[in-house]
Amino acid sequence: MLIKIYPENPNPKAIEQAVEVLKKGGIIIYPTDTVYGLGCDITNQKAIERICRIRGIKPEKANFSFVCSDLRHISDYIKPIDTTTFRVLKKALPGPFTFILNANNNVPKLLSSNKKTVGIRVPDNDIAREIVRLLGNPILSTSIKDDDEVIEYSTDPELIHEKYEDRVDLVIDGGYGDNEPSTVVDCTSGEFEVIREGKGILDDYL
Repeated sequence: MLIKIYPENPNPKAIEQAVEVLKKGGIIIYPTDTVYGLGCDITNQKAIERICRIRGIKPEKANFSFVCSDLRHISDYIKPIDTTTFRVLKKALPGPFTFILNANNNVPKLLSSNKKTVGIRVPDNDIAREIVRLLGNPILSTSIKDDDEVIEYSTDPELIHEKYEDRVDLVIDGGYGDNEPSTVVDCTSGEFEVIREGKGILDDYL
């Protein structure tokens, strides 16, 4: 199923439709401020396993992000952070960053068997944030892309729908996506180490 949602003023009924799919264990493809994301409810183990099958990876080896609606949401899943890290997150989010932080015990066991960290995203996209806000917990998310290559089908929602309609429950057309992924920043040691250069420029917030 493909539904259109305008990012400037997301239709509440369409947002509710996406949340219902997630609550039932479904998988959605949705817009962010970077590449389109493939997401599910982080509390649903079967949905997480489905995403892993689609991406051809084992859950314990997957580098998924948690898409949160705001900073308050983030604190539910991470260990306490120092003032400097908090300041940078507050300035940079919402924005095109994935911050790797030390995870606490709320991270679903399926994902944390060997992991003590979690990647956190708060995208600068009202559709994504409204879905998470209404759902009440983060979306487990990974980019729509083949390995590290972002190609045409990954930016055009209609082409995304053609490619994935048999494997996901809902594709949200929120307009053309970006072809540049988020900047990944490791904050686990108290320093800021850029693991992957992407759309976000970290120096602007340090």
